[in-house]
Amino acid sequence: MNDVTLRALGLLEEAQAGGAAQVLTVAEAALREATGEICDGPAAMHFARVVALTRLGDLPTAIAAADLMLAAADRERSVGWRSCALSLRANRRLRLGDQDIAEYDIEVVLRDLVSAETALLAGEPDPMIASNARTGIAIGYAQLRLYELAVPQFQAAYEAACGPSYPDNGNRAMWLCNLAELNLLWALELHQVDQAAEATKHTTAAEEHAMRAVAEAAGPQMEVWRLWALLFAACARADGQDAAGSAADIPRHIAGLKAHGLAQQQHELLLCRPFHAVALSRSGRPGEALRVIENAIACRPPDADWLISATLHRTHAVLLSANGSRDATPGLTYGDALAELLWRQRHRWLHAAVTMQSYDVLRWQHEQAELAAQTDPLTGVANRRGLDDFLRNLASPGANHAPVAVLIVDIDQFKHINDSLGHATGDDVLRAVAQVLTASVCKGEFVARLGGDEFVAILPGADSAAARQVAQRTVDGVAGLTAWPAQVSVGVASGPAYSLRDTLTHADRAMYAAKRAGGNRATCAVPPRCDREAAAGG
Repeated sequence: MNDVTLRALGLLEEAQAGGAAQVLTVAEAALREATGEICDGPAAMHFARVVALTRLGDLPTAIAAADLMLAAADRERSVGWRSCALSLRANRRLRLGDQDIAEYDIEVVLRDLVSAETALLAGEPDPMIASNARTGIAIGYAQLRLYELAVPQFQAAYEAACGPSYPDNGNRAMWLCNLAELNLLWALELHQVDQAAEATKHTTAAEEHAMRAVAEAAGPQMEVWRLWALLFAACARADGQDAAGSAADIPRHIAGLKAHGLAQQQHELLLCRPFHAVALSRSGRPGEALRVIENAIACRPPDADWLISATLHRTHAVLLSANGSRDATPGLTYGDALAELLWRQRHRWLHAAVTMQSYDVLRWQHEQAELAAQTDPLTGVANRRGLDDFLRNLASPGANHAPVAVLIVDIDQFKHINDSLGHATGDDVLRAVAQVLTASVCKGEFVARLGGDEFVAILPGADSAAARQVAQRTVDGVAGLTAWPAQVSVGVASGPAYSLRDTLTHADRAMYAAKRAGGNRATCAVPPRCDREAAAGG
């Protein structure tokens, strides 16, 4: 993990701890360091900026900031940050839609979440970026009550945190707590649609995740994560054989969390109230159960999650009905009918998301197959087929008069390397030369292996002088390899796109001229636009 990512993740924690205004200032200053423009900064700092803007309540600007992060991630070719940007945008669109129905667009949100998931198919090597990406996707799916899709993402985030390079900062316990909480929410909704047996499966899963979190809690917030895990485990036992123990443990763990200053996390604490009431009722304390649920309804904040609010009211109606109140029956009947409709809506969203996922996976697999067919498996650069495809696109109408420079690169004495050091070393040299050449060209320029020990670089828009610089970087870079005594000869030529085949021929001749001159040099084709003396000196 690089220093920018570490710094950005530190700012993320600071923003979540209440320092969003300061984090926004720091992040925007860091983003302007390169060019003076926020848009040109690194994706990691855009991440911190999006979170800070969200914490400050500016959702429209946060969405625009996520767009800038997406562009930065694409510049950096980071699939992890691309995934983070897409899930950040989706989650903020969801929040904005909750505030303004005109902004609510479930299809757009699902498209971003599925695209965020698809981006990770290529693999994100940094486990902290990968875990943040998975968490963002999981949160989005969870907000839509697509539990089946959220659980695997939280599980993947947890598994990323189990790697040896991941710091032992308590995040493993956090994701296990997320899994426990998600299963409790799933169970609550299943109870509302009269699927008690399925609900029990998820309370059992919640308890298992919670107890693992207790065992794995670590880092500076270890005691906080232990308390959350113990609280979720107690909730999971409310409708089991230990209802009395659950009734005693839930308020005790809530008091412990409040003692740590977490009384403001009302969503999670409200989630526990229906379980507390059920545990009291099943322990033969119906009066206390009613008081707990009525107090929770009275203290419910205006922005409380609608599912938890609905569960509080349904639990209240169930308890009243159990106590003989006939007035609760109509409300309970209406609530159950509405819950069934919402459950069906959830399944429609789930079907739409799964369909999008299937399509995206098929498209990605097709793209990977096409890429593999155009890629040299040994060096990772394009093969002859990939080169032909690039040249066809380059010679398309409208680009025929644009200048194009060509480099032909051949490894000096490659047969001697193979004969004296072995073919395995020869393969290593081929890979190293491909890496040097790829590092020497700029974005939009193209590298391919022609076959054997010969490579080509195509530089659209470059003149001979610029191409000569790339060639010299390649010569120097290969000569500077410390693991093997390798050198290259490079031929340079340039011309308009319509005569690209002639330019390739000229570059090939120039490469052989460099070999005849002793190798380890770059030579420009005749008539050169570069300095003859420089061409002879490579």
